[in-house]
Amino acid sequence: QVQLVESGGGLVQAGGSLRLSCAASGRTFSLYAMGWFRQAPDKEREFVAAVSQSGGSTYYADSVKGRFTISRDDAKNTGYLQMISLKAEETAVYYCAVVRTLLRDYAPRFRREYEYWGQGTQVTVSS
Repeated sequence: QVQLVESGGGLVQAGGSLRLSCAASGRTFSLYAMGWFRQAPDKEREFVAAVSQSGGSTYYADSVKGRFTISRDDAKNTGYLQMISLKAEETAVYYCAVVRTLLRDYAPRFRREYEYWGQGTQVTVSS
């Protein structure tokens, strides 16, 4: 069992930045690939970014490429999502998720691939 707790959300103006954190406990974080998803009101949860177990591979949704950066610090059992140039339409609850993968360099990008989820952190971008 892995417990995930997101933090770092809040209210920011369009064009601003935020860094989200995902603190893991219960299992060795370094054994898991990690992803970030978001869900806006009345919309499906969508993929944002993922990083492999090894940290060597990352994958981003086209809409966030060049603006968001996913990273991990296994010594701190924490993953991060750095977001810049935020847009109002990116207002959503952001979730982190993890899964053990057979390939250390695989960064899963589908919701169904993930096993454990956090409770989410609200990001509100004002226009």
